[in-house]
Amino acid sequence: MTARRFRSARRIPAALVALLVLAVAGLFLYDLAAVRADRPAMAWRRELAHRLEVHTPADPGVQLAGVALALAGVVLLLLAFTPGIRRILMMRSPGQDTGQDTGQDTGQDAGQDTGQDSGHEAGQDAVEASRPPLRAGIGRKDAAQVLRDRAMEVPGVRSARVRMGRSRVRVRATSHFRELDEVRADLDAVIAVGIEELGLVHPPRPRLRVRRRAD
Repeated sequence: MTARRFRSARRIPAALVALLVLAVAGLFLYDLAAVRADRPAMAWRRELAHRLEVHTPADPGVQLAGVALALAGVVLLLLAFTPGIRRILMMRSPGQDTGQDTGQDTGQDAGQDTGQDSGHEAGQDAVEASRPPLRAGIGRKDAAQVLRDRAMEVPGVRSARVRMGRSRVRVRATSHFRELDEVRADLDAVIAVGIEELGLVHPPRPRLRVRRRAD
């Protein structure tokens, strides 16, 4: 089972929206209580009621206000449904890599061990299955630094820059000796191994660019 992405708590937008809703609701509640106590309504509410009587939905101002509110609603929906934290890349859990091998080994051991040991192992497997899946992630900058260190190990590479994305990793290297084709081939192999060792759920595709150092 693929681990789900980390979701941003978005405490600041949630707090701002909650405070705004609380302020507007409190203001309306205070004004309604004042009217119930035989006091005049606030001037802003009388002005608002008057404008609602005068203006119609066909007025440009009303339409612009409606568009603004609709855009604000779309933004809030996007914040609510998108995971966020795009700087974190999801990593594979240990069970995703070894689940098949573990099942084969468990079946062979169950055939050799006694019934008591098999029952004990089955109980442990049931406990492990009931636990929530382990989630792990690595930051884009950290992953880029790991791949940069691997790129600097290639003979002929003097400097390297790595930009890590969600679907693609861009590597720019400068070579000061060896043929560029040889450096690019070695760099391609090293970066491929480095991406595999990161253990990402969705490994990005490498894009390499090697150039000669300008003296």
